[in-house]
Amino acid sequence: MKTNRALLSTFVVILVSGILVFGVSGDSKEKLLHEGTAMYFPTTVDFAGETAPLQINDVKERLDRELLINANLDATTALIIKRANRVFPIIEPILAKYGVPDDFKYLAVIESGLTNAVSGSGAKGVWQFMPDTAKEKGMEVNDIVDERYDLEKSTEAACKYLLSAKEKFGSWTLAAASYNGGMSGVGKKIEEQKVANYYDLALTEETSRYVFRILALKEIMKNPAQYGFSIFSGDLYAQIPSKKIEVDSTINDLADFAKTQGINYKILKIHNPWLRDKKLINSTRKKYEIEIPLSGY
Repeated sequence: MKTNRALLSTFVVILVSGILVFGVSGDSKEKLLHEGTAMYFPTTVDFAGETAPLQINDVKERLDRELLINANLDATTALIIKRANRVFPIIEPILAKYGVPDDFKYLAVIESGLTNAVSGSGAKGVWQFMPDTAKEKGMEVNDIVDERYDLEKSTEAACKYLLSAKEKFGSWTLAAASYNGGMSGVGKKIEEQKVANYYDLALTEETSRYVFRILALKEIMKNPAQYGFSIFSGDLYAQIPSKKIEVDSTINDLADFAKTQGINYKILKIHNPWLRDKKLINSTRKKYEIEIPLSGY
């Protein structure tokens, strides 16, 4: 019996898209949850190479809060880890292309849980753009097409914003904070309080937690076993091979179009959530790329 329990307590380590995924037995998970103080607390953390000053009491406690909350949102955090296997490979090369640190993929995590979320204020998509901001960054937003739901285009728009914020503040951490608090809002706090470091600023409740939530999800997703998550490679949501078809004319019936591609309307909309109607009106002959899955349906 002891031999079997020992075998069950072993774990497998798999590196998937920058996430260390550990499969841990129930016994091991229970041990992790009950030994020590707050499960596990890192000795050092950083965002985009900028180290958080954990020697400051309130900084350490704010990170501890977010680690505890997210480590105990079992289903929510597990689903995020599973989705990341599919979503991160799309986000990562775009961040790299624009010279934005890879850590900003965790900003997308806390914004939307890597889903096409809709907020009460009207922000939409993985990167949670408001309509006016999306249009300012070059995205089309209307009742027919809403490119906030296009992961590639919205990631590019997010990169443009973050680069502008970094140029303004000189800090990636403040750039991340401004994604929540706005450049003018964060800039005003810096001017009023005469400090230029995120960790020294007194901000609104949401913005003061924002970077700590990013740090917590980064820490948990890179070290899931430390926080009691048992996720094996087979549990991760797989990337689905696909092709892209360029269209520059109106499609009057997307259900009929889907059938010509060997799929149905539901599958078409799953892979192209930016298509917001049952048709695609294109009087200007704009070029759109429609994704067609090659398997998984």
